Amino acid sequence: MNSDRLHAWWKASRPPFYIATFVPLLAGWMLAIRDGAPRQVGLFLLINLYSVMVHFATNLANDYFDHFQGADSGESIGGSRMLQAGLITIGELRASLLVLYLGSFFLAVGYMTVAGMWILSPFVAISIFSSIFYTAPPIRYGYHGLGEVFAGINMGPVMVLGTYWIMTGHPSREAMLISVPIGIMVAGILYYQSIPDMETDESVGKMTITVRLGRAGAYAGLIFQWIVVYLLILGLAADRILSPVVLTCLLTIPILVRLLRIMPKVEDWQELDRHGHYIRKMYLINGAIIVIGIVWG
Repeated sequence: MNSDRLHAWWKASRPPFYIATFVPLLAGWMLAIRDGAPRQVGLFLLINLYSVMVHFATNLANDYFDHFQGADSGESIGGSRMLQAGLITIGELRASLLVLYLGSFFLAVGYMTVAGMWILSPFVAISIFSSIFYTAPPIRYGYHGLGEVFAGINMGPVMVLGTYWIMTGHPSREAMLISVPIGIMVAGILYYQSIPDMETDESVGKMTITVRLGRAGAYAGLIFQWIVVYLLILGLAADRILSPVVLTCLLTIPILVRLLRIMPKVEDWQELDRHGHYIRKMYLINGAIIVIGIVWG
């Protein structure tokens, strides 16, 4: 495989967004260790392998099904655009999806069989179902404004609580509470990424939350979302679930203010795609602060 082909697959995987997967897994792991569980590095790496496979499959499935819906055609900037550029074929994408979904399914079933933890099967079912039917018919929940909801559930409770449960053998109220702001932040990444494609999404019937809200509503929604995130993090500190060190999350507010000042000045909201790094940075920094707050809690 030549360098162009490798680059195409690398871009199709959308590596900048893998941080969305790692933070909740790390949070669940660190909380489990804080509560007395052994480190079990190998098991944590196994959880990461499953999660990365499902995440990669989600990105490819999004490209695959959006291609047939026409959501990535024309002026749309959604997806990796590798199919449209002819760098990856439909057949190759279909084969990759088969390998990734079967591989992640048997990996999860194998672990639950060996560990006797079939109680975790709903977590596996939710993650794979959400991955496939985000854009796959007949459900296509991403086309009905539920993409952020499922992203928040998967990257929040499913990953944080699921990792903690695997590591300790039991659930945790604290893990569930910590998972909420993390899940909202990940949902926020998807929320922001849908803003530049509002017009093209609406033209193909993809009624995301931002399409339903319109420009003014989407802008207000972004502000509301981050107010909730900050309040939840501060609440976790007040409840002594996280160390007071998480108060430093407020230092990321200038990043949000910077983005909020940029948005009204941009006439063509498709240009906002290149400013998505602000949201990812806020997630990464606040996610790291939460993890530190767990370790020092």
